[in-house]
Amino acid sequence: MIKILFVCHGNICRSTMAEFVMKELVHHAGREQEIIIDSKACRTDEIGSDTHPGTKAVLLAHNIPFSKRKARQIQRADYEEYDHIIAMDDENMRDLMRLTNDDPKRKCRLLLSFAGENREVADPWYTGNFEVTYQDVDKGCRALLTQLGEH
Repeated sequence: MIKILFVCHGNICRSTMAEFVMKELVHHAGREQEIIIDSKACRTDEIGSDTHPGTKAVLLAHNIPFSKRKARQIQRADYEEYDHIIAMDDENMRDLMRLTNDDPKRKCRLLLSFAGENREVADPWYTGNFEVTYQDVDKGCRALLTQLGEH
């Protein structure tokens, strides 16, 4: 069983989007029994909040199913539980490095690094452009799934 955790600042926009996109990709690949996917926040700002309406709208526009949820914060114990902890930006990576004592097991990576890109997924909370974020999330998740299939 492969366990993936997506993280972003508040767990209402990017990490939630990645969770639902990846679940749909895994479903279409017929790998639901092999891969578990979840998402959490690095910070406490939105704990308890449901997915952002802009994220819901872009998921609906791309026929990606989602469910009602509550934002939760990553805990130190999650480092042992998950095989891959995927961050959306450099701030998330800094938070993960502090939480995991510099990631000794090398589980933490930026999402777009799986697509060969050394850049962040823009936060639509600030940009307002959920479609651009979706395109990056979709690209990163597809590349991640491809790499999981190679190992």
